[in-house]
Amino acid sequence: MDLAFSADDLKFRDEVRAWIADNYDPKLKAMQAQSKNGYLDKDAMVAWQKKLYERGWVAPDWPVEHGGAGFTPTQRYIFNMEMAAAGTPSVSPMGLKMVAPVIMAFGSDEQKAQHLPPILRSDIWWCQGYSEPGSGSDLASLQMKAERDGDHYIFNGSKIWTTHAQWADWIFCLVRTSQEKNRQDGISFILCDMRSPGITVQALPTLDGPMAGQQEVNQVFFDNVRVPVGNRIGEEGKGWTYAKYLLEFERGNAYAPGLKAALAKARRLAQYEGVGNDPDLARKFAEMEITIAALDATELRIFSSLSSGKSVGAASSMLKCAGSEAQQAISELALEAVGVYAAPFVQDTWAETLGRSNAPRPGPDYAGPVAPSYFNYRKTSIYAGSNEVQRNIMAKLVLGL
Repeated sequence: MDLAFSADDLKFRDEVRAWIADNYDPKLKAMQAQSKNGYLDKDAMVAWQKKLYERGWVAPDWPVEHGGAGFTPTQRYIFNMEMAAAGTPSVSPMGLKMVAPVIMAFGSDEQKAQHLPPILRSDIWWCQGYSEPGSGSDLASLQMKAERDGDHYIFNGSKIWTTHAQWADWIFCLVRTSQEKNRQDGISFILCDMRSPGITVQALPTLDGPMAGQQEVNQVFFDNVRVPVGNRIGEEGKGWTYAKYLLEFERGNAYAPGLKAALAKARRLAQYEGVGNDPDLARKFAEMEITIAALDATELRIFSSLSSGKSVGAASSMLKCAGSEAQQAISELALEAVGVYAAPFVQDTWAETLGRSNAPRPGPDYAGPVAPSYFNYRKTSIYAGSNEVQRNIMAKLVLGL
C-alpha cells in the first residue's frame, strides 16, 4: 500500500487547510474547545455544515449524483485528517451519514427527492429511533408497535438514548409491524415527522452534567402517532435488513484521524501541567500512538476497498471496537494529564465562551472539559451496539464460531 501523496494530493491538502483557515472562525473554535461531548449547539453546527455545503464538502462519502464531494479515497483520507488536525466540529451523523445512505439504497424516487436535498443542505435535522428501554444491544427484541390503519401506521411506545431529539425535525425508527417467530422479522424502517401530534421528548441527564446547549440524549414517547405508510422505507417487515446496512455506516467510520488529534491534545495538556516527560505517562502515550498507527493502516486498507464497490461488512464491528476503546483510553490519558484540575466539576463548560457567566472557573480553561469528556466517553463502547455484541458478530461472521 503506497502512502506517499502525489503532487495533486498535496495541492488538495493545501486547499483544505486554506479553506479551514478562512472558515473556522474564532467563536466556533472557542465553543469546540470547551465542548464536553464533541458537539456544538444546533445553530453553530448548522452554520458550520452550511459552510461545508457551500464548498461542496459536507458529504464526502455520498455519490456525486446526490451531491457528494467526489473525493478519491486518498482525498477523503486527507480531508478527514486535516479537519481532525484543525479540531473542527464533526457534522451531525444522523442525517448525512446514517439515514441518507439507507434512503439512497432502499428508498423510492419520491423519498430520495423529498429527503436527500434538505439533508445535504442541513435544512432538516434527524435523530435515530432504535434503542428502547428493554431493547438496546439486543435490538431485535424491540417492541414499539406500528399498527396499520388504512394509509397510516399508528405508533405506540418509546425510544431511548435518542441523541439530539430535542432539535430533530425527523426521526428514523425501527418499529414492529408484526409479531413473527423470528424476532428479526416483522420489523420495519419508517421515517416520522417529529412535529406529529402525540410525540413527547424528555431529556435524560448524563454523568457529564446537564446543560441546555450540550444536552445530548433523550427519551422519545409515541402516543397514537399517525405516520403515513408512504414514509416506510422499502418493504414492510424488512427493516432489520436496512438497519444492518445503516449500522455498517454507524460503526464503520474512520476513527484514526480524530484519535490522532485527540492524542495530540492530551499530549499538550501533559506539557501544560509539566508531566509530559513523566516516564509512566510517556509510555502510555507511546503505546497509544502505536495503537492508532495500526488502526490507521487498517482503516486505509478497508476504506480503499470500498472504492471498488465492496461492503464494509463485519469489519465495521472491528473498527467500532478498536476505535471506541481508543477514544476511552485517550480520555483517560487526558484526565491523568491534568491531575487535580480534573476534580472540580464544571457543569457549564460554555458559560464563559457564550457570555453567560462572570464567575471564575476553578483551574485553567483547558482543564474544564476534561473530566466531563471522560465521563461522556464511557458511552462509546456501548452505543451502536456494545463492544461485547461486536465481538460476537466478528466471531460468527469472520471466524465462523
